[in-house]
This record gives sequence, C-alpha cells and structure tokens, in this order.
Amino acid sequence: MTVWAICNQKGGVAKTTTVISLASLLAQRGESTLILDLDPHGSLTTYLGYDPDVIETSIYTLFQKLDNTPKDAIFQSLKKTRHDNLFLLPASTAMATLDRQLGAQQGKGLIIRKTLSFFKDRFQHVFIDCPPMLGVLMINALAACDKLLIPVQTEFLSLKGLEHMLHTVSMINHSRHTELPYLIVPTMHDNRTKAANDCLQQLYQQYGKHVWDHVVPVDPSFREASKLGMPLPEMNINAEGSQAYQQLLTELIQPQAKFSHG
Repeated sequence: MTVWAICNQKGGVAKTTTVISLASLLAQRGESTLILDLDPHGSLTTYLGYDPDVIETSIYTLFQKLDNTPKDAIFQSLKKTRHDNLFLLPASTAMATLDRQLGAQQGKGLIIRKTLSFFKDRFQHVFIDCPPMLGVLMINALAACDKLLIPVQTEFLSLKGLEHMLHTVSMINHSRHTELPYLIVPTMHDNRTKAANDCLQQLYQQYGKHVWDHVVPVDPSFREASKLGMPLPEMNINAEGSQAYQQLLTELIQPQAKFSHG
C-alpha cells in the first residue's frame, strides 16, 4: 500500500482535482483505491456523494477517541462510492474544531497513520486530500504518507504558499526521522499568458529537481466533471486535463519516479 498526501498551504491550487483524478485513474485499472478527505470544507466528500454537514461517521469520529478508536468505528467510517474500486474516508465539518479540542494531547499526530494500518491489506493506493492550513490534520497527513505531491498553480501568489509548505515539510522531517520525498506539480497552467509561463520558469529555476517536467493545464472540462460529480478521467479520458494526470500517474508509479528529498 502506497500512501500519497496531496498538500499545499494555499487553497485553490487543484489539490482535490489532483486527488480525484489520480485515484480515479487507478480505480479504473481495477486497483483498490482509498481516498481520505482531511479538509473540513469537505469538497471531496461532497464530490463523491456525501454531505459533510450531516454525515454520522467520518474522519472526525476517528479523532474523538484518539488511540482508543475501536475497529468497528474505523470500518464504519469507510464509505463506498458509486465508482468501482474507489472508497472514501469522508470529512465532517466538525473537523474544523479538532485543533481546539485536542490541544496539546500526545499522539494526536499519528491517528491517520494508525487508522491506515487497518487497511494495509485491503488497498493498493491511498490518497489524502489535505486542508490548506497547518494544524493537526495536515500534520497527520504528512506523518502518514510515503510520498508528497504539492500542486502549485502557476501564478506568483502560489509561490509564497509553496515556501510555507516546504518550511512545514522541513519541520515534519525532524519528527519523522527521515526525509519525506516530494514532487511539485504545476497546475492550472495557462500557456497563453506570459505571467503563467514566467511563473513556471521560476518554479524550475528555484526548485528544479523537485518539479514535475510537465504541467496540468487549465481545462474547462474539470468544471463540467465537478458539476456532474464525476472524476474527469471517468467522464472524458481524452480531455486535456485527463491526459495530463494520466501522464503524471504513469511517471509516479515507475520505480524511478522523479521524487526528491529536502
């Protein structure tokens, strides 16, 4: 089982789109795939047909009892989706209160890692959709994952969010006692604009070895797929955005995938 966290300390950079696209492509191959929605906004949970405002068992349930979460609560939180081979541990909007509730309790950063240990023989791939703020949920994701993807929109405000994210990765490496391999994925790229192309060049200049060699383009098909509640690769595998994520996935699952450490 490989665990991927998709994370950036800036919203609106296509984190959820990246999760649902990559997970859908693997599920369509017949590979059992699990998605965790750690964002209290619950966009991914909504995308997959559940309501984060009223859901009874969710990731929030797992945090309420910390280390004493019973197995049945863990498995009750697991939801089927209408997509074959794709399962969800959903978000609840109550997750927004976790930092205040948990305070300085010990062990709160390893809840997701311990939860995933129950699924290690069931799923081949796990994708974690992270919130855009540093807190207990992001820390859990970074502690649980094997590899990190950082989507970055090719506009200059996103570069500042990337700096914050890489600082967080540096801090997490100290507690993990091993460096977390990560890959920066340029997203929402509009190659018709000089600003986007200049930003992409700056990404390569500053973080070259960490940056994917290609981009996920701006594609209106993503909005249409979202409206229908379908992953774009399932709605239209030939769409430009689908092809970009297919190329990314092909490279990610190669043994020599371009992942770099700090």
